[in-house]
Amino acid sequence: MRLICQCLSLFPTAIATFVHNVRRIVYNDLSNIAPEHYIKNITHRLAEIKAVESPADRSFLIQMLESTYRFTLGSVAGAVGATAVYPIDLVKTRMQNQRTGSFIGEVAYRNSWDCCKKVIRHEGFLGLYRGLVPQLMGVAPEKAIKLTVNDFMRDKLTDKQGNIPRWGEVLAGACAGGSQVIFTNPLEIVKIRLQVAGEIAGGAKVRALSVVRELGLFGLYKGARACLLRDVPFSAIYFPMYAHTKAAFADDEGYNHPLTLLAAGAIAGIPAASLVTPADVIKTRLQVVARTGQTTYSGVMDAARKIMAEEGPRAFWKGTVARVFRSSPQFGVTLVTYELLQRMLYVDFGGSRPAGSDVAKAKVNLARVNPDHIGGYQAALPMLNGIETKFGLSLPRFGSPVLKRQAS
Repeated sequence: MRLICQCLSLFPTAIATFVHNVRRIVYNDLSNIAPEHYIKNITHRLAEIKAVESPADRSFLIQMLESTYRFTLGSVAGAVGATAVYPIDLVKTRMQNQRTGSFIGEVAYRNSWDCCKKVIRHEGFLGLYRGLVPQLMGVAPEKAIKLTVNDFMRDKLTDKQGNIPRWGEVLAGACAGGSQVIFTNPLEIVKIRLQVAGEIAGGAKVRALSVVRELGLFGLYKGARACLLRDVPFSAIYFPMYAHTKAAFADDEGYNHPLTLLAAGAIAGIPAASLVTPADVIKTRLQVVARTGQTTYSGVMDAARKIMAEEGPRAFWKGTVARVFRSSPQFGVTLVTYELLQRMLYVDFGGSRPAGSDVAKAKVNLARVNPDHIGGYQAALPMLNGIETKFGLSLPRFGSPVLKRQAS
């Protein structure tokens, strides 16, 4: 035990010797092992590469490499976010596909919670992940291109002082939403048909490959207009709100903890997901296979008119709660994963990087006003003065240089 205590007592000195090549502890050593400093460096970079010396050195190849780098990280982040909330997405899809006007008295699910319980009861727990594989195959490029295009457009619309106008943020988000449809629509139509396949008791098992073969290339883009109508406004709302919410949650040094990133992503997803629900309902109705007796739709306007006439305006908001509970945490997890990956595997291509990623190191002025001042030495002088004659002791008297100067 004594040996352990001695080793522990030498640990700070060992750190100081290793870092500063001195056998004493300096202020920066205490700062580096402080709990607050440790918490902020949980996401310490695993790699840091500098591709260019200055932004002026950016060539077309460097910019392409930067887009590839962001695309790769966005793919990983998108897969993580989609897997985390996929059961909620399945419940949302089935609630939106439930039609009250086609079959009299046909109500399979009373609400989202009832839908979740019935899926587990009749299809097992893995039924909540029906269609996950094609989702992951498509969500990687979908989320990656959305994040990459948003970052690219923000770079182009940011001035030399690092400021981007509000309209620039909205435009960057809208471009990101529009660019993803090329991946989103085929993914969505296959996923939706797999998700609703379990509603038919005793029905034939539906596989993703058979859906692709049945639809063909052009069939995979059925409902693409509704998909654009949903994704462009969503991203135009989401990304600007996320950027401002994240800035509001940053600490005094401008740093964002991973939990604040997650909260900012989730909060920004609430208005974005809820406000575009009508377009999502129309897209779902266009992309599913109508069963016998159900209403069919020929396009966005036809679907909107028929839904309004048969089910009323409330039908456009079906699955809003499930959509918010899916999209809000999904984008929160996706964005926090994306930004943490950029922190840990940082490559400096000369472009912008997520704000709030660096820990600002405060410079502490250690210069002493009085060379005789060490901690509370000056305050303790009146108590220590004359202690050699107190308590019956008779010790040699050592005068303080400070007191001697004050006396003279």
